[in-house]
Amino acid sequence: MPYRRLSRFVTAATTVSTASTVTAALATLGVLALTAPVAASAPVSPVSPVSPASLATPVSPASLAAPAAPASPADLSIGSSPRTAPLPRPSRSSDHLTITVSDSGKAATNGTYELYCHPARGTHTDARGACDKLDSLSRWGKDLFAGVPKGSKCTMQYGGPATAHVTGTWAGRPVNAQFSRADGCEISRWNRFVPVLPSVAS
Repeated sequence: MPYRRLSRFVTAATTVSTASTVTAALATLGVLALTAPVAASAPVSPVSPVSPASLATPVSPASLAAPAAPASPADLSIGSSPRTAPLPRPSRSSDHLTITVSDSGKAATNGTYELYCHPARGTHTDARGACDKLDSLSRWGKDLFAGVPKGSKCTMQYGGPATAHVTGTWAGRPVNAQFSRADGCEISRWNRFVPVLPSVAS
């Protein structure tokens, strides 16, 4: 083979060899770049898919502005219904009256009696009936044992010398009331409190 051709052949082969070497080196670097480990980072939480129905449902502005009302203690009590439980009635165990009757015309009804209500008990001859009568006459904001209003027109009827004095506590109020049968108004007031006061014939 002539020298020039051999020299060209060697040069071409060297060039091809060098190109192959560079290509292989670049490929190696590319693979290394692609396969280089990525710096550890915080795991990314998967995004939950959004339901189309939730996007279509309108949101009321009032529901975003108004905070939820706190539950009342009654609603949080065990076994209570969602509605507010009624408030318990206050204790009336302090209802206690001392009744002193004089000149009733009957020895059995004269004297001093103790009357307790809620529950009914005491030395009164008819504690149950007396407590029921007082309950039926009681009105909110009114003095049950108030006397005859001044200026009332009363008949000049005399019902006898019987008198009664009632003291104690009723519905949280102190009681200090006098009863007589001096005229028609006083007789009516007395009769209204029977059997708290004894029945007396005029």
